[in-house]
Amino acid sequence: MADVRADLQALVTDLIAGHAGEWDRRGEIPVEVIRKAGAAGVLCAQVGTAHGGPGLSSVDNGELTAYTGGLCSSFRSLMTSQGMAAWTISRLGDAGQQREWLSRLTGGELAAVAFSEPNAGSDLSAMDTLIALDGDHVTVTGAKRWVTGAAYADVVLVFGRYGAGAAAILVPTTAPGVTVTRVPDPLGCRAAGHADVRLDAVRLPAASLLRGAGQPLSLLVTTALTYGRISVAWGCAGIMRACLAASAAHATTRQQFGVALADHQLIARHLAEQYVAEQSATRLCAHASAAWDANSPELVTAAVVAKHRAAGDATRVAASAVQVLASAGAQDGHVVARAHRDAKLMEVIEGTNEICQLLLAEHVLATTGGAR
Repeated sequence: MADVRADLQALVTDLIAGHAGEWDRRGEIPVEVIRKAGAAGVLCAQVGTAHGGPGLSSVDNGELTAYTGGLCSSFRSLMTSQGMAAWTISRLGDAGQQREWLSRLTGGELAAVAFSEPNAGSDLSAMDTLIALDGDHVTVTGAKRWVTGAAYADVVLVFGRYGAGAAAILVPTTAPGVTVTRVPDPLGCRAAGHADVRLDAVRLPAASLLRGAGQPLSLLVTTALTYGRISVAWGCAGIMRACLAASAAHATTRQQFGVALADHQLIARHLAEQYVAEQSATRLCAHASAAWDANSPELVTAAVVAKHRAAGDATRVAASAVQVLASAGAQDGHVVARAHRDAKLMEVIEGTNEICQLLLAEHVLATTGGAR
């Protein structure tokens, strides 16, 4: 698998290197670039060879994700979205759905995943998108907010209410009743195709529903979010690596008071703390991915720990890098300026810092005899 990962990284370099700043300022990645990556399996690299994917382990896919995140967080965001969609289809789809949709997602078609709504962000239990049976069809009505990659997507995996429980359904963006509207001027990951998706009585074949319809919402959502949290965590490790490289390069070439910046102890401290943060996050990510590959019962908690720590550290490391580079890193389009904006979003998506803390506190209470 290491050779496969190396080949995919080489493709990512060819497609992305040198373009991230331009894409960020323009707010868009050329769709042909995204489709080329998708057709090579980059966007959902854990899909197996039987469905046209590279079949990477979570550990190898994580390193690929970090590498991509170091080049362009917007592009990495699309990997997270497509990977979540593919994993959810692998987990909940029947054999026919897996055969059709996984092959399409490794063949160049693009997917997004829709959770949040105007009144349901951190509290997804407030979700009111309605999925209802209508004979041999299903109707979907609701509004989704800030759907990463939806502006590029051929299909959106929509989560919504279904009877007394919930369901996940595959909704083509070309279906009558679907309206996709780009989010204007997002703070970070500007080229990730964030969009709002309106669903006006969208009528689809009942076969569009994934298995598990009627199960509790939390159970279905956790299936997708666990993948997403590991992916975001690895992406944050990539952000930190890019910031550390930029900081080190600047500190060794820029002189102040007659010596290189790196020879000033306060600047050296920044470099040391950036390195420790990146190393800590990488190890937590590797642990979460190892838990995934081993199908360990600690996977869900390990994913939350990795995402929470990596997102927070990426925000701090990006701010530190701006401090080291000063005006040199404060220009729009610079890798450090871009990281400063992108990293902050990572503290919000796939579970805010506060939600992660609540989940981890519940875990502590449940495993130390302090459950209430």
